[in-house]
Amino acid sequence: MTLTDGGVSPREFPTNRGGLCQKGWTSAELLTSPARLTTPLVRRCGVLEPASWDEALDLVAGRLRELRAEHGPDAVGVFGGGGLTNEKAYALGKFARVALATSQVDYNGRFCMSSAAAGGMRAFGLDRGMPFPVEDLGGAGAILLVGSNPAETMPPFVQHLRGADLVVVDPRRTATAELATLHLQPAPGTDLALALGLLHVVVADGYLDKDYLAQRTTGFEQAWLVAAGWWPERVERVTGVSVADQRAAVRLLAEADNAYVLTGRGTEQHSSGSDAVSAWINLALALGLPGTRGSGYGCLTGQGNGQGGREHGQKADQLPGYRKIDDPAARAHVGGVWGVDPDSLPGPGRSAYELLDALGTPTGPKALLVFGSNVVVSAPRSDHVADRLADLDLLVVADLVLSETAALADVVFPVTQWAEEEGTMTNLEGRILLRRRAVVPPEGVRSDLDVLRGLAIRLGQPAGRFPVEPEEVFTELRRASEGGAADYSGATYDRLASGEALYWPVIRDGSSPRVFLDRFAHPDGLARFHPVDHRGPAEPPDAEYPLQLTTGRVLQHYQSGAQTRNVPELLAAVPEAFVEVHPDTAERAGLADGDLAAVVSRRGRMEARIRCTASIRIDLLFLPFHFGGAGRANLLTNPVLDPTSRMPEFKVCAVRVEPV
Repeated sequence: MTLTDGGVSPREFPTNRGGLCQKGWTSAELLTSPARLTTPLVRRCGVLEPASWDEALDLVAGRLRELRAEHGPDAVGVFGGGGLTNEKAYALGKFARVALATSQVDYNGRFCMSSAAAGGMRAFGLDRGMPFPVEDLGGAGAILLVGSNPAETMPPFVQHLRGADLVVVDPRRTATAELATLHLQPAPGTDLALALGLLHVVVADGYLDKDYLAQRTTGFEQAWLVAAGWWPERVERVTGVSVADQRAAVRLLAEADNAYVLTGRGTEQHSSGSDAVSAWINLALALGLPGTRGSGYGCLTGQGNGQGGREHGQKADQLPGYRKIDDPAARAHVGGVWGVDPDSLPGPGRSAYELLDALGTPTGPKALLVFGSNVVVSAPRSDHVADRLADLDLLVVADLVLSETAALADVVFPVTQWAEEEGTMTNLEGRILLRRRAVVPPEGVRSDLDVLRGLAIRLGQPAGRFPVEPEEVFTELRRASEGGAADYSGATYDRLASGEALYWPVIRDGSSPRVFLDRFAHPDGLARFHPVDHRGPAEPPDAEYPLQLTTGRVLQHYQSGAQTRNVPELLAAVPEAFVEVHPDTAERAGLADGDLAAVVSRRGRMEARIRCTASIRIDLLFLPFHFGGAGRANLLTNPVLDPTSRMPEFKVCAVRVEPV
């Protein structure tokens, strides 16, 4: 999109084809919003008050030195975000490992993409959300879309789905499901059983691509041993999806000339999310889709830099280029680029929720620096997270508005936003995009790179180790990523500015829009089936909490809502939390449309207006997660973690609904 006088206009681009959603065309309003922070804030006598930059930076650096001296380097934690540019994500991870020497760094992408990443790495040896350009979807005859609602979350994307027979898997009758040829509406938390059942139908109905399996995969027999026990009638009993619909879904995919399986947060944000992703990939492999021109498997990213944000070192177990932090060769390479002894780099730290849960405890961090995240709204069991933040000796937040997390901080740094800074982002296709600065930021506002450099110098780092010019940071990122899975070494600002389409890995003159056409990224070049079985939600309903809750987005708001709730047009459209409920369920609870209701789980209680929806399952409630205060959906959600991805189970927990 392009910033013009007074607003934003779309431009023709392959992923959006000149389209914008309501969030896009109102985004310029935040640039001049009265909610913008334009001076650092320091808490004095319990109140956040304006301060100079030097005062705020000196205060933070001094407290960090004291806490590290008393408790060691892991006394300081760092929490990043999937909306940061590649340069800022890279600098944040470097700052944590070098300036702070802490292992306690993770980011909110752990709440978003980690299960998809785990499933992709298992199957393909590489995690790139879509290993093909979005435009390829336009040639599909059939698309299976699992746990995603792009008609509301990214409307321009829907243009790429319209030519295909669309099969949508979602327990809600969403705006996307309304567009579908076939809507499969499984019980919450049973996606994995449905995927196993569809794989069973592929084999039983004669659709298995045996030549593809023999030439391009390994491990099918082990996966089939599990799926063989999930005959369609059993799947219908567990999921509620009829045998006829199961067979119809497989038939649409298998008989199409080109087909895709796409997954989203709905199937991933579970305590078995990594296994669910593996089950959907197994289905795609059985049909011969991944690595076949015109077909494939892909994952839809959730944040603005959801792909790039997880590649360059702000994740607990990761170094730039998607390298593992416990790999000696990776440590040697990155340490050489950074000019530090590889042995001085810390090892893996806690994952996002585990990091938040440990704050202020005897063995956890005593200070936390937050960049680009609003954990008081976005983290599961959010009241507990707020309590953990309150027990810190020091909370520092860099943000452009006073989010719910920033409001609790001891120091708040006002930072630039999208149109006020330069940098790169990597979209869902693995395409690297250059974002140019369009306007000058307000006086008193600095970039996150400035903040990190100011702190690093005060902590004793050489002035040149943390540059503030994004292109200089990107040049270093290219060197650090070279030879890694996410290799950006051949990408330059000049190439990107010229309009060249660069998909990582970018090595010298090469680029990789379709990475798996010849081979997969495992050493033998084969994709791997991964045997998985259904185990259901960690917290099934019972007599006290008889309903199931799922959470998600609405068209007008984004993530924790810290920004979109400050845009008048968006807030007017959806000003408060609501709970979507079947009319019969509401009536049994003594509630009617528009009533204020309490939704209660084992972890907390929130309040929202009843919105009766006849198309929702009678055993299900839906809450948007964009609101603060008593309207926080994540007051209720279950922090139980996927054992592989460490993803919390956002998408299902047991609740009850009652009048306030």
